[in-house]
Amino acid sequence: MENYFKEIDFSRYSSLKIGPKAEVLVINKIDDYKDYQIMGRCNNTLVGPNHPKFAILGEEFDYIRQEGDLLYVGCATTSGKLLTYTRNNDIADLEFLAKLPGNMGGLVKMNAGLKSWEVFNYVHSIKTKDGYIKKEDIDYSYRHTKIDTIVYEVVFNITHGFSKDMLKQFNKMRDNQPHMPSAGSCFVNPDNDFAGRLIEEIGLKGLAKGDMSFSSQHANFLVNNGKGTYEDALYLINLAKSKIKQQFNIDIKVEIIIY
Repeated sequence: MENYFKEIDFSRYSSLKIGPKAEVLVINKIDDYKDYQIMGRCNNTLVGPNHPKFAILGEEFDYIRQEGDLLYVGCATTSGKLLTYTRNNDIADLEFLAKLPGNMGGLVKMNAGLKSWEVFNYVHSIKTKDGYIKKEDIDYSYRHTKIDTIVYEVVFNITHGFSKDMLKQFNKMRDNQPHMPSAGSCFVNPDNDFAGRLIEEIGLKGLAKGDMSFSSQHANFLVNNGKGTYEDALYLINLAKSKIKQQFNIDIKVEIIIY
């Protein structure tokens, strides 16, 4: 299948429901797309008016293939599709994908997860334009990787024994999170602390600017209460960063990707 362009309205496509309309390149061939910013399902992304040229992975990279004790997953595959596959094929360890939205490319790039469960715990290797790269040759940490190219495929080690109990536990943990439009956790938890606690301490829990606010349910979630704007979201993010620096001398890291 060839590459093609399609229009995406980011005010509908992104989980924050903010952003302009843009022509986006749909990639169906492995190549070097250095002029484009690759993105997934836009679940932890804030898109502004002066964004770069975007590309997304197309249908050619939406697949799951099992070979021996390895699971090959195209990076356009959704987390929900992979979770269903693991349940149907009695594969363990990926139950934490429950209610963790996104395509596998984005989830791999940010080493996504829930508390101590994270994607790279179970990765065997990834595939880029340069071929397969083993996990041990990748620089990764909590909610972070140093991968500066497009990931087309992720390979997982397979162990058997899908756990319905773990699935229930993860669903329950996710149910404690706000259900209105958000980009998930706004800030990365600093060492030995929680971003939500710091936001509460500086008095920003529930604080609104326009239709954007830090959730009164979970302080580290930046939520859109209706017609939130890019500018209001940025204002709240920068306010929290400066107040946390001032009060705790912590340079808190933003988990949301901002364009």
